Amino acid sequence: MFIDTAKIFVRSGNGGDGAVSFRREKYVPLGGPDGGDGGRGGDVVLVADNNMTTLLDFKYKRKFEAERGVNGSGSKCYGKDGEKLYIKVPMGTIIRDVETGKIMADLSHPGDTLVVARGGKGGKGNAKFTTPTRQAPNFAEPGMPGEERWVSLELKLLADVGLIGFPNVGKSTLLSMVSKAKPKIANYHFTTLKPNLGVVDVPGISSFVIADIPGIIEGAAEGVGLGLDFLRHIERTRVLIHVVDISGVEGRDPVEDFIKINEELKKYSVKLWDRPQIVAANKSDMLYDESIFENFKAKLDEMGYKNIFKISAATNEGVEALMKEAGRVLSTIPVTELEISEEEIFVPEEKRFTYDIRVEDGVYIIEGSFVDRLLSAVNVNEPDSLKYFHKVLKNKGILDELMEMGIKDGDTVRVNDFEFEFLL
Repeated sequence: MFIDTAKIFVRSGNGGDGAVSFRREKYVPLGGPDGGDGGRGGDVVLVADNNMTTLLDFKYKRKFEAERGVNGSGSKCYGKDGEKLYIKVPMGTIIRDVETGKIMADLSHPGDTLVVARGGKGGKGNAKFTTPTRQAPNFAEPGMPGEERWVSLELKLLADVGLIGFPNVGKSTLLSMVSKAKPKIANYHFTTLKPNLGVVDVPGISSFVIADIPGIIEGAAEGVGLGLDFLRHIERTRVLIHVVDISGVEGRDPVEDFIKINEELKKYSVKLWDRPQIVAANKSDMLYDESIFENFKAKLDEMGYKNIFKISAATNEGVEALMKEAGRVLSTIPVTELEISEEEIFVPEEKRFTYDIRVEDGVYIIEGSFVDRLLSAVNVNEPDSLKYFHKVLKNKGILDELMEMGIKDGDTVRVNDFEFEFLL
């Protein structure tokens, strides 16, 4: 089964908590604090793997979580860092942040990596909070929380040449003739429901990868049928071979078909429409009148298309010349990375702990993630720890902000469930 889009949830590990510990050896009467720091949480890392071809694995598992850091312990023992979690994805996978829709990375080379969620930093043990005036701190930092997010994976095939055209024009037959790929072939529309890749190895040219893209129909650029899913896979190609049924056995006009497909390409992406196109007038073995091809060639020549080949994929007529021309054109076009505009690039937000102050019935209430973290790090019933608590409030500017709001001596301040009187 070919799966080319997926959505997964990733969560990095939380940092380990710092330890509150004191030396208690029998012959060390003045043993000081010796609590170690917590370990860092594990990252979640995506890795491009050239042995994967679909995103099928993510149909069955969608949640991934890295290890948290180990808590610190006594004797200044630091906690172990959490193991990184590596998730393999196929080469050519674009990673998007679901919330913003922005692109985080394009993993298009073997071994390309992206840290999609960074592990939380470990908390400091109480040994790190000693000062000349605070020699026995009875508090430590908790570990920082890890990151979590939903990301979407979008696979865009890594092919040099893309075969495009209406359904049932012979793209799969052509692919089977020029490579060892074995696509399903039958005489009905939309036999190809997924892209097929093959390697072309013709004497006299460098080998290249060719992709048989499922047939494009009118309205594909607006998402009609599976249009957008199909068009995605030719974004990376450097050359397009536009296959047209020249026989007219189905009553279609080859010139009209050619124009319609190019209109869909242009609607989807002007850059894609502007790629070099080689036109393959297929099913020539079924032509009842040679003038049909000559008229077709003359009209395309007027539109500016000069590379036109009369072929029969079924009999192999003209196929080698077509592939050699594709190889020649490819040799003149440098390999470039998929272009991503600045507006599309995801910029991670800096993790901030915030607070909010409001007054309710004369009580000044401080709330927010900053307060939650501070209270989890201190013991408000212990004098040294309480001094540290007030020092952090002062350094953060919260006490100054309270005074600007008109707080007076004796007024009550509530920080979550902890209340104290304000004193200047």
